[in-house]
Amino acid sequence: MKLSGRWVFTDEPIVIEVVEGRVKTVTRPAVVASTDAYLAPGFIDAQVNGYRGADYSLDDLSIEHVRSIVNDITASGATRHVATVVTSPQERILRNLEVVAHAVRNDPDLALAIPGIHLEGPYISSEDGPRGAHDRSFVRDPDVGELAEWIAASEGLLCVVTLAPERDGSVDFIEALNEAGIVASIGHTGATGPQIRAAVDAGAKLSTHLGNGSHAMLPRLKNYLWEQLAADELHMGMICDGFHLPAPVVKTFLRAKGPARTILVSDVALYGGTAPGRYKWGNIDIEVHDYGHLGVADTPYLAGAGHTLSWDIPRFIEYTGSSLADAVRLCTVNPAALFGFDCVEKPPSVGDTADLIEFTYRAGDRRLEIGAVVRGAFSRRR
Repeated sequence: MKLSGRWVFTDEPIVIEVVEGRVKTVTRPAVVASTDAYLAPGFIDAQVNGYRGADYSLDDLSIEHVRSIVNDITASGATRHVATVVTSPQERILRNLEVVAHAVRNDPDLALAIPGIHLEGPYISSEDGPRGAHDRSFVRDPDVGELAEWIAASEGLLCVVTLAPERDGSVDFIEALNEAGIVASIGHTGATGPQIRAAVDAGAKLSTHLGNGSHAMLPRLKNYLWEQLAADELHMGMICDGFHLPAPVVKTFLRAKGPARTILVSDVALYGGTAPGRYKWGNIDIEVHDYGHLGVADTPYLAGAGHTLSWDIPRFIEYTGSSLADAVRLCTVNPAALFGFDCVEKPPSVGDTADLIEFTYRAGDRRLEIGAVVRGAFSRRR
């Protein structure tokens, strides 16, 4: 397969030929056929719960579900994603970690597609608002013994855990995560400023979808959002689908954190990409709205996201005035650096394992149009 366009980070015309999963040739013509076509590393979506009826937290998760999520997310340009399991009973968490680990161990393409697993909960706030769409009955305090079981069940794939610093034992748990080489992320929290600072001092490195999973009303000056924005030690995960955060908030958050500490995530969930209507997610009623976003039915609270990064990137560009290159960097180079995945800004060299996308974009487009995707031996052209 040949991919042709301008390399997104340098704007140079480039043609890359891939044979049997590796880069065979790299040429740099004076021009390429389309000035709207770009090549880039495949996106790394650091928070994917599920998509189009499959989800990593299902009580009957199967390898077929994993393949379905990977195939659908890959088509959106995310050649790699962090599989996200949300607040659940310990038995289900362990089983689902084992299912994903088994799928990765036995399928080379899935091993490339899923470089890590995110546990979002269960050690989060039980309050309405901060808890989001997580099932209150499964929320609990941190337990280092459960962590050891998670690591074993995931076969080392566990790379990030989201927890609320106000839970009893959270500081000790964050320290245990650091010792295990796992990123501790603050999220779904109603913590005080001192509790946020204690979590950061213990080694927390990330804020999970900052601004979401929070109360509808907050004290104007002393609250957990300002505390996390002010903590230079924390990277910031951000959902920029046009529903989770208003444009001025996106722009202000970016100015506070800076591009180097910002990571775009989709947070796409079970009913993302499905028809509008009401659905059941465990004990929770979910509504898919007309424009694709997901909400906890009959409440003002969101329930994950319905859109992928190919939709979010144009929103981010529109809201912040960032360049296409800067936006793509936030879901390729930045998450790779935080989690220790491979990803570089320069074009690939001959012999490299292919992890590439070809897409078109014009200023004002509602989404990126993904033309071709290559991940190792897997390739797809639209």
